[in-house]
Amino acid sequence: SFSGPASFILLNVCCWQTCGCYFSTSRQRPGRFYSDPLDAVKDIPNGATILVGGFGLCGIPENLINSLLKTGVKSLTAVSNNAGVDDFGLGLLLRTKQIKRMISSYVGENVEFERQYLSGELEGTLAERIRAGGAGVPAFFTATGYGTLIQEGGSPIKYNKDGTIAIASEPREVCEFNGRHYIMEKSITGDFALVKAWKADKAGNVIFRKTARNFNQPMCKAAKITIVEVEEIVDVGTFAAEDIHIPSIYVHRIVKGDRYEKRIERRTVKKGQAEKPKPKKDSDVVRERIIRRAALEFEDGMYANLGIGIPMLASNFIKPDITVHLQSENGILGLVMPNEISSHFTLTLSGKETVTVLPGAAYFSSDDSFAMIRGGHINLTMLGAMQVSKYGDLANWMIPGKMVKGMGGAMDLVASAGTKVVVTMEHSAKGGKHKILEKCNLPLTGKQCVDRIITEKAVFDVDKDKGLTLIEVWEGLTPDDIKKCTGTDFEVNDIIAELQKLLIILYTLHHSFHSP
Repeated sequence: SFSGPASFILLNVCCWQTCGCYFSTSRQRPGRFYSDPLDAVKDIPNGATILVGGFGLCGIPENLINSLLKTGVKSLTAVSNNAGVDDFGLGLLLRTKQIKRMISSYVGENVEFERQYLSGELEGTLAERIRAGGAGVPAFFTATGYGTLIQEGGSPIKYNKDGTIAIASEPREVCEFNGRHYIMEKSITGDFALVKAWKADKAGNVIFRKTARNFNQPMCKAAKITIVEVEEIVDVGTFAAEDIHIPSIYVHRIVKGDRYEKRIERRTVKKGQAEKPKPKKDSDVVRERIIRRAALEFEDGMYANLGIGIPMLASNFIKPDITVHLQSENGILGLVMPNEISSHFTLTLSGKETVTVLPGAAYFSSDDSFAMIRGGHINLTMLGAMQVSKYGDLANWMIPGKMVKGMGGAMDLVASAGTKVVVTMEHSAKGGKHKILEKCNLPLTGKQCVDRIITEKAVFDVDKDKGLTLIEVWEGLTPDDIKKCTGTDFEVNDIIAELQKLLIILYTLHHSFHSP
């Protein structure tokens, strides 16, 4: 009794309801599913731009990368959070010179990439630039990188053999919004995206596991052709529609990986109680002093992002009667350093260590993670530094010509006006060189972004206009001692100043009573 297109639609709906089948969505599209990863990548041409998912070695598309190695394709531009390690993942393509240009935010543990940083670029705001590319936004403004080489231009892109800069980055356009300065960043897109996921259904929908979502999720959306390797292909309906991370519209090819090495970059375990403690070195004593003082910065209910090293170790000394929600750039909220052997490949920290999580934890992609950070939703950021200036400028990512690991997420972490930024570091560098200076002479990570400095000798508060105020000194030291090892002037907190006066009076009285 029905006719025309409407009757066709109604008939399909009735069939779906009465039969319980999924109609056309249950079919595999021709050419979408591949049994051999080599077939899935063999048409990637020389000179293509590839977006490669993963964070460190967590969630990298192992089989697709290995297959790309076999094709012999050359002159690739690779966009990735980092380049993995020398003999695994993208490190293999760098060693064979198949990657001509690398765009990354962090060198990582890849010595070859650090050497070849002469032929690559280190960029901040990488996750957001990829997300913008996938959303069709050609450019956007961000506070991240303002006042640094990223904004000013001159960041090394390629070095000459003699160590001089052959190619430097161009300056960014600056615009002011509501009294703050922002720089323009162009979005990133690719010809192909190589992505690692956990499962795909036969309709082409994809889900990830734990922190393996990281850069994989935004990269799915930013390429003309997205190739996803999965551990399992399941029937439609195996996972609920509301649990899908990437819908099929973004996925063009799917291949089931035969095997996964799943290397762990830094397996982290808690030392057993039966182990005899090793004698502490002087450097250990210094670090522990900073760590224990840094732990006093945590407040009940706060959300905090902790950098590699001393900041993360400070989390071991959080008071037992308070709750602190620790966040990591690679997509965890509610992490904790392991209290038992932790070898879960898909649960890693931004520093690549394996971690565990507390009840109530959440996982998300790297672009969502940085949105939390730049949006001011993180109460506290604690990170290390090479130098800090009198007015809170921070340098912690680059020593030109010597050490270039990349800014990673640091520029984003210090860019939010609503986040307290605490620096933990040794007071002086090797040879007694000052690390707290009138003006940083290393490339900046952020301008006037530091709120507090904690060292093994002192604690300073930083005012963007007035400069440094000494608020604490370590037992046995005086403000005069701190002045001798600090490369700029500072005010002294009233209480400390009064205590200093009292000590001088007591010292004078003591000597007057004991004089001949």
